[in-house]
Amino acid sequence: MNNVRFLRPAELEMLDAVRYYEIQAPGLGVKFLDKIDSAVQGIANYPEACPVLRGNIRRRLIYRFPYGLLYRIDPTEIIVLATMHLHRHPDYWLDRA
Repeated sequence: MNNVRFLRPAELEMLDAVRYYEIQAPGLGVKFLDKIDSAVQGIANYPEACPVLRGNIRRRLIYRFPYGLLYRIDPTEIIVLATMHLHRHPDYWLDRA
């Protein structure tokens, strides 16, 4: 299993989404976070299983939510660059790569 680290902007995006979903329906933010955790475990166990989005950046979709984790595989760790909403500004994260 590989170490997965979120860049601070990706972590803040994730927390914003949790707050948004929790406002929409109590408990939904927690469900979103559970799906994020599952995705991170999948990335850690099988980092090359997700498709390449651009260059060396891969995307893991979040089951049941319109989000994806954008990450790159470095020699010592996996870095999550963005917790990206799939229907908004698709290239905003490029300066993080």
